[in-house]
Amino acid sequence: MPLCNARVGQNGPVPASIRLPDGTRLRPLTARSVVLSTLLGKKGGSATPYELVLVGRELGITETALRASLSRMLEAGDVVRADGRYRLAARLVERQRRQDEAAAPPAREWDGTWHIAIVTASGRPSAERAELRAALRGSRLAELREGVWMRPGNLAAGLTPRPEIDLFSGAKPHMDDRELAGQLWDLPGWAETARHLLEGFHDAATNAARFTIVAAIVRHLLVDPVLPSTLLPATYPADELRRVYADFRGEMLELGSRMAG
Repeated sequence: MPLCNARVGQNGPVPASIRLPDGTRLRPLTARSVVLSTLLGKKGGSATPYELVLVGRELGITETALRASLSRMLEAGDVVRADGRYRLAARLVERQRRQDEAAAPPAREWDGTWHIAIVTASGRPSAERAELRAALRGSRLAELREGVWMRPGNLAAGLTPRPEIDLFSGAKPHMDDRELAGQLWDLPGWAETARHLLEGFHDAATNAARFTIVAAIVRHLLVDPVLPSTLLPATYPADELRRVYADFRGEMLELGSRMAG
């Protein structure tokens, strides 16, 4: 995507929310997200408050809001300050790296086998059960029935062993693979939401609106099961959604570098 287009530099006040074609409302752009994106994209990883204010103006964030957010981030340890410049804390840089990997996890050719995770521990506190379920979903598994989680073995990263589960690889379920995938995931529903996000992104009139929609795109990619193509519905839009995210992230990094350069 070219940086110099009709959207750049035409940002008025940020709307209260962004409405997608299906009526879904998205939370608007925040000053914190502008600071994060700018510092991640800046060569050397640092910027002055004024440089950050310039980027904020380009994205419809007021100077007051941006400086207030910067102060809160400093107090929380999200950024560090030295010689009048701000830099992201190492933990946030690492979190962004993990998010980028999770949005587009590397896959390999599928050999037709599945991973199975069977929860063996019982009687655990609800907080521990919720944490385990979140970890399994984060590994792109879905629950077939209580305590039995599955996914095709096409992701390059293996499953992380845990004492609460037994892991099995190379399984061959006794049912049709596409039928099983359809039981585990609502693939048509995921695809429909993805198309609304794509339509909203391409119709957005400002960088601020596109930034807001891209944040929702990332959240949606994090719950994509990343299945082999043979198990997906026709015209499944996951790859297109990833291209939009990668292109816009590159554009915003370029903007941050140019404005804060």
